[in-house]
Amino acid sequence: ATVKATVVKPLTLTALQDLDLGTIALSTGTWSGATISLSRAGVFSCTNPNVTCSGPQQVGMYQVAGTNKLTVQVTAPNATLVNQSDGSKTLTMVIDAPSSVALPNSGNPGVDFPVGGSITVSASTASGLYSGTMNITVDYQ
Repeated sequence: ATVKATVVKPLTLTALQDLDLGTIALSTGTWSGATISLSRAGVFSCTNPNVTCSGPQQVGMYQVAGTNKLTVQVTAPNATLVNQSDGSKTLTMVIDAPSSVALPNSGNPGVDFPVGGSITVSASTASGLYSGTMNITVDYQ
């Protein structure tokens, strides 16, 4: 019988660019369920008539590096965004990330991958800046 062992380099995950949905203006009245999203492909959606979106939007960007030619699993749970003026007010961001990425051939420092997300607001959503941390992790498949 033969014995084998595969040794891999440790994975490194580096945040390169923050995810930004821009500015979201709420209309008056009683309403709910307005979803604002930016896909990891960079497609922005703000189509509910109760919200007006403006300002620059940008996808988040990460770089993963490790052993060449292997596939890396990406885990991206939802993120809690906290209102910076009132910590009791939060929004849930549903993260849009690839389920896996393939590391490149030798000579490349790693591979970049984009991350998007979506939030849902209502007439009762408190105004203010909401921010949070994406807890994205990577592991070899």
